[in-house]
Amino acid sequence: MSDLRLDDTVFADLKKTFSSISDRMEATRRSLRGADASCVGESGLVEDVQDFADDWGYGIKQLGKHTQGAVKMINKIAETFDGLDLELAESLKAAKASKKGK
Repeated sequence: MSDLRLDDTVFADLKKTFSSISDRMEATRRSLRGADASCVGESGLVEDVQDFADDWGYGIKQLGKHTQGAVKMINKIAETFDGLDLELAESLKAAKASKKGK
């Protein structure tokens, strides 16, 4: 094996963290969307609360999309790293074999 090492759990932990962020963001967005603003009383204030919930709902949705994108990137990085690790290991084996052959 090569000297290039990175524990696979690093990628698994990152994916788990970003996936849970995405799930929590979606749950929060649903909660805000379903909030009853009428409990605040005055109609102007009700509208402000609803506007706030809409704005935050949109922002949370965008954050969720970005965390999902981060998970995809982490997967791609892990795949690329594994490929590079295998290439390096093969090149080291080939170099070692050529030294023995001399």
